[in-house]
Amino acid sequence: MARTRVLIMGAAGRDFHNFQTAYRDDPSVEVVAFTANQIPGIADRRFPAELSGPRYPEGIPIYSEDELPRLIRELDVGLVVFAYSDVSHEEVMHRASLVLAEGADFALLGPERTMLPASVPVISVCAVRTGVGKSGITKRVWAALRDRGVSAAVIRHPMPYRDLARMAVERYASREDLDRYGCTIEEREEYEHLIEQGIVVFAGVDYREIVDVAQAEFDAIVWDGGNNDLPFVRADLEIVAVDPHRPGHELAYHPGEANFRRAHAIVITKVDTATPSDVELVARNAAEVNPGATLIRVMSRIHAEDGERMRGARALVIEDGPTVTHGGMPYGAGALSARDHGAKLVDPRPGARGSIRAVFASYPHLTEVLPAIGYSAEQLSELEASIRATECDVVVIATPIDLARLIEIDRPTVRVTYRIEDVGRPTIDEVVARALAR
Repeated sequence: MARTRVLIMGAAGRDFHNFQTAYRDDPSVEVVAFTANQIPGIADRRFPAELSGPRYPEGIPIYSEDELPRLIRELDVGLVVFAYSDVSHEEVMHRASLVLAEGADFALLGPERTMLPASVPVISVCAVRTGVGKSGITKRVWAALRDRGVSAAVIRHPMPYRDLARMAVERYASREDLDRYGCTIEEREEYEHLIEQGIVVFAGVDYREIVDVAQAEFDAIVWDGGNNDLPFVRADLEIVAVDPHRPGHELAYHPGEANFRRAHAIVITKVDTATPSDVELVARNAAEVNPGATLIRVMSRIHAEDGERMRGARALVIEDGPTVTHGGMPYGAGALSARDHGAKLVDPRPGARGSIRAVFASYPHLTEVLPAIGYSAEQLSELEASIRATECDVVVIATPIDLARLIEIDRPTVRVTYRIEDVGRPTIDEVVARALAR
C-alpha cells in the first residue's frame, strides 16, 4: 500500500513532538520534510537520525517555510500538517489555502493524539497569546504544591535551537547548567527565573523520555507552555492565562482559542494595568465559550530597581523578544514602568544593527522598544552593538533575565520585573488545592 508523504510545518517545537507522537512509528506515512518559521536560524538543518527511529536512518531535512510550494511539488507531498503556535486564525487559513492550491491535504492534529500520559499528577499552565504572563502563574502553582509537601518538576515547552541530537533530555537546576548547555537568551529567559526560585526544569526534544525522567524524581509535574500552544502532557488541571491588553485575541488565535475553550481555570492577568472594560470583555468571552471554567483575576505587579534613574530620562527599553515580536505586543512591563516614571522612550530602530534591523523590518509595530533577541552568539553581539549605537540616558531591561550579565551595556541600567498578586477570590492557590484534593 502506498504511504502518504507528509510534510510538517513548524517552528522547532510542536512539529518535532507531533512527529514523534503521531508519525514516527506509523508505517502508513512517510515524513519527507519539516519547514521552519518564526525563529531565525532553525532551517537548513536535519532532524537527527538518533531521534527519528529506524524508519528514518538519515534523519529528516528541515527547510524554510518560504520553500513550501516547491517542496509540495518536488517531494510529492500528499498531506501538510500545521504544527506551530501563536498564529491568527486568518493566517492559518492563508497557509491552508496555499497548501490546497498545490493539491495537498491540510491538517491540524488534536491534542488528545499528541498529549503524553504521566503516572503522577500534572498541572498545565498555558496561554491564549505569547507574553500573557504565564511564567508568574507557573511559579505560583509550583509554590502552592511545595507548600503542601508535593515536590514538583517544571517541564517546559521545547526550545530546540541548538544541536538537536544533544538536546533530547535536558535538566536545569542551576545557572551553571544554562552555561553548560550553551543556552540562548530565549532559553535563559524561560529557565533562569524558575531556577532562581529553586525549581528544577526539564526540556528538550524527546518528551516521552522527559516525562519518564521527571516523574521518576518528583511527585508531580507542572507543564509550562510556550507561546499559546496546547500542553504536551495530559493534565489533571489545565490553567490558561489571558491578557486584557489584547481583548478578543483569546478567540482569534491558534491554538490559543482551543486552550481557552479547554481550560479548567482561566486566569485574567494584568488587571491592574488594563482598562476595566477590557478586563470585563475577556471575562464575558470566557463565560460565553467556557462557562464551566473557574475565573481568576490577578495583578502583574511591576517593580523597577533604581526606578528614579528613569525620571525625566531618555530611556531605551528592552522587552522580552517573543512577547513583542510574534506575540504582537508593541510594549511590555518595561515601557509601562518607564512611562510611569516620566521617562521619554527613544526609538531603537536607527541604532539597530545586523539581524536586529531585520527584526524591526519584520515587525513594523515596534517603534519604542528593542526586542531582546539572541538566538546565536552573533545575534547577541548585534544586540549589544544596537544598544551601544542608540542615544539614551538609561537602558531599561525588562527581560526575565538580566541582560547585563550576558552583554556589555555602557549606560546606566534599570531592571524591571513583575510578580503575580491575587485580586479577590478564587485564587490560584485555592484552585491548586482543590485539584490536589480530587
